[in-house]
Amino acid sequence: MAVCINYRANTDAAESLAREIQTAGGHCITVQADISTEVGVSKLFTAVDQELGTLDVLVNNAGILQPQSRLDELTAERINQLLTTNVTSYFLCSREAVKRMSTLYGGKGGSIVNVSSAAARTGSPNEYIDYAATKGAIDTLTKGLSLEVAAENIRVNCVRPGCIYTDMHADGGEPGRVDRLADVLPMKRGGHPEEVAEAIYWLASEKASFSTGNFLDLAGGV
Repeated sequence: MAVCINYRANTDAAESLAREIQTAGGHCITVQADISTEVGVSKLFTAVDQELGTLDVLVNNAGILQPQSRLDELTAERINQLLTTNVTSYFLCSREAVKRMSTLYGGKGGSIVNVSSAAARTGSPNEYIDYAATKGAIDTLTKGLSLEVAAENIRVNCVRPGCIYTDMHADGGEPGRVDRLADVLPMKRGGHPEEVAEAIYWLASEKASFSTGNFLDLAGGV
């Protein structure tokens, strides 16, 4: 197994995960790049081409969250920052993946898994309506791209996590948000990153070989 970890700023976390993969017997490289830009995406995929070779799977997972806010308090700067980070990055990375995977370009096919959010369905009012809108865009990208490349041996699927214990909630100004909302979830608990990772792994694998354009909700019943 060969893996590339892309990160924008948290070198320690990226290197720590790379060591875990290597300890488990995998080969792993890390690439620092801002994939909301053409330059960053070019840097990332050039490194993959040169150090790992054939691309089989792309997991689009880049995303940021801003402090909780109503729409009437949002600025253009904030909205555009979320759009470029949460949406543009997925489009650019998917473009490069298609160029490498598609049978039209001489590739052998592959799998793209997008990470959206249950917020795309709920709208996240009074907290993250801008974030929710970016995830709605990812849902549309997933469906449209899956139809574009289905005959080119590329599968495109999506996971939509709900309240998951990650550091992202601190970026929104409420580190304990999952615990606050746990009681209103049908399963009465928040989710864990490992549970999301297992779903991504399945969709990326040949065990999901007849799945494309589909969404797997991981939101505790929401």
